[in-house]
Amino acid sequence: MYKYDQYDQAMVDARVEDFRDQVRRRIAGDMNDDQFKPLRLKNGLYLQLHAYMLRVAIPYGTLNSRQLRKLAEIARKYDRGYGHFTTRQNLQYHWIKLEDAPDILAELATVEMHAIQTSGESIRNISADQYAGAAADEICDPRPWAELLRQATSFHPEFSYLPRKFKICVISSPADRAALRWHDCALRIVRNEAGEEGFEVYAGGGMGRTPFIAYKIRDFCPAAQIFSYIQAILRVWNLHARRDNIHKQRMKILVHDLGEEEFRRQVEEAFQHFLTLDTDFPQAEYDRIAAYFTPPPFETGLPDDIDRSDPDFALWVDQQVIAHKTPGYAIANISLKPIGGIGGDATAEQMEVVADLAERYSFDDVRVTHAQNLVLPHVRKQDLYAVWQALHEAGLADANLDLVTDVIACPGLDYCTLANARSIPVAQKIQRRFAEMERQLDLGELKIKISGCINACGHHHAGHIGILGVDRKGTENYQLLLGGSGAEDTTQAKITGPGFDEDGVVDAVERAIERYRELRDPGERFIDTYRRVGLDAFKEAIYG
Repeated sequence: MYKYDQYDQAMVDARVEDFRDQVRRRIAGDMNDDQFKPLRLKNGLYLQLHAYMLRVAIPYGTLNSRQLRKLAEIARKYDRGYGHFTTRQNLQYHWIKLEDAPDILAELATVEMHAIQTSGESIRNISADQYAGAAADEICDPRPWAELLRQATSFHPEFSYLPRKFKICVISSPADRAALRWHDCALRIVRNEAGEEGFEVYAGGGMGRTPFIAYKIRDFCPAAQIFSYIQAILRVWNLHARRDNIHKQRMKILVHDLGEEEFRRQVEEAFQHFLTLDTDFPQAEYDRIAAYFTPPPFETGLPDDIDRSDPDFALWVDQQVIAHKTPGYAIANISLKPIGGIGGDATAEQMEVVADLAERYSFDDVRVTHAQNLVLPHVRKQDLYAVWQALHEAGLADANLDLVTDVIACPGLDYCTLANARSIPVAQKIQRRFAEMERQLDLGELKIKISGCINACGHHHAGHIGILGVDRKGTENYQLLLGGSGAEDTTQAKITGPGFDEDGVVDAVERAIERYRELRDPGERFIDTYRRVGLDAFKEAIYG
């Protein structure tokens, strides 16, 4: 993974000291909250219902054991003993005292971490495939490009004072494990007919109040020109964006208003201008960064079989273990979705267990997924049983990846000032309703995603089954959506009809799932059956 040089460290340390002074002035009353708000947001600090919340960046979802142990230490020392992993590969602490925030940032800086640009009108944490560098289907490791873009855009004036937040994703495989087309700007590494690496470029995606799926605006951008192309996209957006209306400031609105073809035309015109400035990075800079992402020293000649004599372990392997590009190795997914728990939460002790496992069994490498789970990307197959045993003892061995109980949910009204309804209790009730493992396996891949408000932090637009909490005359109400996807077959979920109360929406989910069981053809996932038979076939079962 990338290591800070003296310039990176000096930049982060200086930012911490600046913020320490800003907090001192706010506490002293020399600055009111309106003045302080944009400063704290630039440092990932939100004021939520009960306390301050700090969002820590985990660039492209990659951590080492030292960093994860520091996150655990901060959870224990400054929070309530846990952290919450989010749908953008960040970690959030929900019970922060304002006076402690500078000390937390200073501690993060000692392990090359920060909270810069995890909020505010800037480029947010750049996300990537959680299996990067390990996946059997990828062209190359996309993380050097994500890191290059992170460095190029951090504190860049044109990228720091944007009309609204701007989200970038980079992947390198045909399979989309990072919700590519739900981003403002998304890059997929591809090869052209000459075998050269470059990028498919997508723009204009996003969830929230007005969801849009990103358009592909370029089939192939040469790798050496990608920074110029992204600058061109930002230039067009900056030129036309509606800075007068917060609901119309996201780039997706501009792309929709201009239309795909006109937006593409203007980007291409701006791109030609940027090319004349010779502003792209030198190859030596990419090579410097890429050197930090060389593959680990994998062993050769390892056994490729797995002893499956323990049935509980065999189930975990079937559900949680993914093929690795190197023979004898596997990718091990760690569920943070125990039945009745809070999805995405990990205690300090659990983080330390995962850090120990990463250090011992996975080349000191941990990943965070956009589905609020963790990954050990490089585990020898012969070590999987030992890993599973340790996870089992820590309460982290649930075998539910992509099953009905692997529910994505935002913090909702239990924490968030923006929320209209609670998300966590709904997720817990659904989990308990479908807790029986035989039933989960019978249903197969079924992605449920819950948001407590229209901002869609729970990705309800991309759920096979999505749930949106709304305020209906002062009462929590839940809309049910069907047919969304954040994978390579990206689609936007549709609202089924009138909403439900908390228990009613859980019943409605079960009725939709039972209709799927009645209608499915052999081998069909829920999303496949929905697409084949349409919404009306499900509405009849949901509403009677």
